[in-house]
Amino acid sequence: MRANLHRHLTDTPADVRNLGILAHVDAGKTTITERILYVTGTTYKRGEVHDGTTVTDFDSQERDRGITIFAAAVSCAWDGHRINLIDTPGHVDFSDEVERSLRVLDGAVAIFDGVAGVEPQSESVWRQADRYGAPRIAFVNKLDRAGADLDTAVESIRARLHVTPLVVQLPIGRENGFVGVVDLLRMRALVWADGRGTCEEGPVPDSLREESRRRRRLLEEAVAELHPIALEEFCAESAISERTLAAALRDLTRTGEGVVVLCGSAYRNRGIEPLLDAVVSYLPSPLDMPAVRGSQDGTEQERAADPAAPFAALAFKVSSTATGRLTYLRVYSGTVEKGETVLDAGARRTERIGRILRVQADRHTEVDRAVAGDIVAVIGLKTARAGATLCAPAAPLVLEPPSTAVPVVSVAVEVRRSTDTGRLASALARLVEEDPSLVVRADAETGQTVLSGMGELHLEVAVEKIRRTHGLEPIVGRPRVTYREAMVRGVSGLVYRHVKQDGGAGQFAQVVLDVAPLEVTPDLVRDDGGGVDFLFYSTVVGGRVPREYVRAVEAGCRDALAEGPIGGHPVTGLRVTLTDGATHPKDSSEMAFRTAGRLALREALRASAMVLLEPVAEVTVTVPDAAVGGVLGDLAARRGRISGSTARAGTVVITAIVPLAETFGYATRLRSRTQGQGNFTTRAAGYAPVPTSAGKPTC
Repeated sequence: MRANLHRHLTDTPADVRNLGILAHVDAGKTTITERILYVTGTTYKRGEVHDGTTVTDFDSQERDRGITIFAAAVSCAWDGHRINLIDTPGHVDFSDEVERSLRVLDGAVAIFDGVAGVEPQSESVWRQADRYGAPRIAFVNKLDRAGADLDTAVESIRARLHVTPLVVQLPIGRENGFVGVVDLLRMRALVWADGRGTCEEGPVPDSLREESRRRRRLLEEAVAELHPIALEEFCAESAISERTLAAALRDLTRTGEGVVVLCGSAYRNRGIEPLLDAVVSYLPSPLDMPAVRGSQDGTEQERAADPAAPFAALAFKVSSTATGRLTYLRVYSGTVEKGETVLDAGARRTERIGRILRVQADRHTEVDRAVAGDIVAVIGLKTARAGATLCAPAAPLVLEPPSTAVPVVSVAVEVRRSTDTGRLASALARLVEEDPSLVVRADAETGQTVLSGMGELHLEVAVEKIRRTHGLEPIVGRPRVTYREAMVRGVSGLVYRHVKQDGGAGQFAQVVLDVAPLEVTPDLVRDDGGGVDFLFYSTVVGGRVPREYVRAVEAGCRDALAEGPIGGHPVTGLRVTLTDGATHPKDSSEMAFRTAGRLALREALRASAMVLLEPVAEVTVTVPDAAVGGVLGDLAARRGRISGSTARAGTVVITAIVPLAETFGYATRLRSRTQGQGNFTTRAAGYAPVPTSAGKPTC
């Protein structure tokens, strides 16, 4: 099975699988991607993360740090199918890379550690995939490690992800003795011998025959509970055939009612071929996905994954390479050929496709065209940004772009020599173009250039990229978190009258506002899982404030949210109701009412009870038993709230909610308290009020 063993590739949408590899950091995503490339014959040497020889972690920082930082796309072939695969980062600071990838994928393989099971970031990326409705299969990795147990990992999937796992394999051997799996559908054994790159198929070992029958029965019962056709056969025959079981697993995967679970050890090249078979069998093709929705002149339209339909594609990633500016596209409909002119529908400008590349991370193969369902990179686009829709000029369509997370950590970036100011500005502009989750702004008070991102590591990587790529040595300030202000108690019936006379046309607007905290209910949750920050209502009757002026009042209120009364931080969680107002026959205008809305809300915020919010993170710390006391004391000193602890084979896993600002530099402190044996992970947990005893933060 080392060679391709494939039928002729047609590259029709039905034979394409677009999937991502999702997991917690260090669960084995990149190793699995490398083994997939090796098994499919795409590469002829197995890359290793610890050697820095992997295909997808090609950036120098990724190889130095041993983690995936940038989502990397590769393409390979298996059993007559084209598999476009994106290896995504597992660190919480780069979750926006995962978000942009999921926007263009049709499915995913979620990787779980055979010892740790579901870890914090694997839970986070699972929820991200839930928001996009991406069908998934699960792969429990590292079954050759001490303490690895498939049943324990599966139970954590069931308990923490609230899904129904459908286990289709039984391990042969435990820990270091793990050599293969029993395929419960075909009731055959697959064994990978040491030193051989292929698996050997044979009968189920006698010692596992009874257990295999029991597991097959459990699988049939679980599927019968979820799938009506399987249930009908199970009731009639007291069993489910292999063919019916496979079809039911495919249906349950694509609807999300069940999750097929496989297992193996990617590092030892065990379990990859069955995983590829499951990708082809259970995950959807572009034709199985709903037609993509977009808008044209305010009207919603659908485009099916048909190569003959008008061309429409979404740009989801931009990167600069030695060969030029690469724009990564997911083609949703139609066909595009090199040399064609396409329309950037959002910017309303045309671009020319110079070259089309089949992507292998940092290596590329040029092709003449791309069809519906393809994920490719193109050269020649000069201004298209991530999130842009490219389409046929004669059939414009705007697709919904990927959502971008709001940065929570900032640093000031300066140059040592004033002559490098222009180079720094150019380098920062390129960073933001490649990574939309980075934001650059000028501080109005200090005049400094401020770079904001998703975490300390995110900013560290960005600054290091400036050093390596642009040859600059920027001076970087201490990280600072982004605070928010929220209302605790509002005001009602606030009357604000805006009158201005300066010799020309005057300005007049009167508004009456009710301002209150916004209670987040299930219907006020955004598609990205976050809460709605601001809602505006109007209960004005009798035409006392015309409709166009109501919209202007709302715009003015949104302007006022940029700076709160406590420290000038953005205001969140607010509900504003315009209850009354007055106009002047000559001096009222949209500008006047926008100004009135802004100044009225500012006055209302000053009159209300407000609270300062700080970003908090869920920190999961794994430490030896002997170091638990010192670590708990240190977390308490960092204003951490312990939410749970679990003992696991000589170690303790502690979970706590800690202010994000208190996590800066925690890695060094943890290593010193645990003699280098402790480790921790974080994930964003929203905002929480700053205790008055904590003092006023440096903002």
